Amino acid sequence: MQNVFELQVALGRLGLSCGSIDGVIGPQTRAALRSFQQKEHLPTTGELDNPTKTYLTLTEAPMTTYEVTSNDLTRLQPLSSTWLGKSQQSALEYETLLEMVAEKAQAHPALVKQLNPDIDWTNPVPGTLINVPSVSFPPPAKRAASITIHLAEKVLEAWDESTNLLAHFPCSIARHVEKRPVGELHVAVVAHNPNYTFDPENFPESPEAQQLKTKLVLPPGPNNPVGVAWIGLDRPGYGIHGSPNPEQVGRTESHGCFRLANWNAEYLARLVELGTPVYVEP
Repeated sequence: MQNVFELQVALGRLGLSCGSIDGVIGPQTRAALRSFQQKEHLPTTGELDNPTKTYLTLTEAPMTTYEVTSNDLTRLQPLSSTWLGKSQQSALEYETLLEMVAEKAQAHPALVKQLNPDIDWTNPVPGTLINVPSVSFPPPAKRAASITIHLAEKVLEAWDESTNLLAHFPCSIARHVEKRPVGELHVAVVAHNPNYTFDPENFPESPEAQQLKTKLVLPPGPNNPVGVAWIGLDRPGYGIHGSPNPEQVGRTESHGCFRLANWNAEYLARLVELGTPVYVEP
């Protein structure tokens, strides 16, 4: 373990996400590291100390190469700036190759550009080779027995029936305290690559919403407001879901739902099932 980048890759391979991999030791990386230390019964320092280096290792190279395909470039399309425009699109796809590659690699776009200084991102062609972090979650060996959301830390964690940690993710929470549910909830529905129903009544701060007189159905895609996965909870209007802006996850910004990076939401949707308890703690 030579640097923060390798640390983030190693944690990600264990299902302990630092958010977008960026090579910087920030609060989300420290939180993931503390979770690893607790899991391994190590001193919970949030630092890459010698005891942690002994347990946290890389068995494969931290980097890999992604080859751009014609299908990748075909997927790209502009994203409308209005709710009505989004509802009329065929899909809410990636806008740029950089956005696509960064999300596939669980990486910050700035890091991907730094790793590939010679690539012309404005005119990509099939066959372009891109250096990216080599990180993927472990195949789910078992279902989560419970989910815990820590509001103060803005963290979501999944546990098995023996209270072993299965996953750790940064999580955005509601902007307003009264919109943050505390207590026991349950998974009521799981939808992969969902569409999204825009209700103007839920967005009184939006001038466009004030003008719209009807609900709109937005098509699926990574830039859908709920990303690539929706885990609905048994409190109306609340759920855990992906986000089209992974670099913003970990803030107090939502209307009430719990936002994850798309790659984390997709993995969590594979871990839970109907009825899985979700404990929201202050």
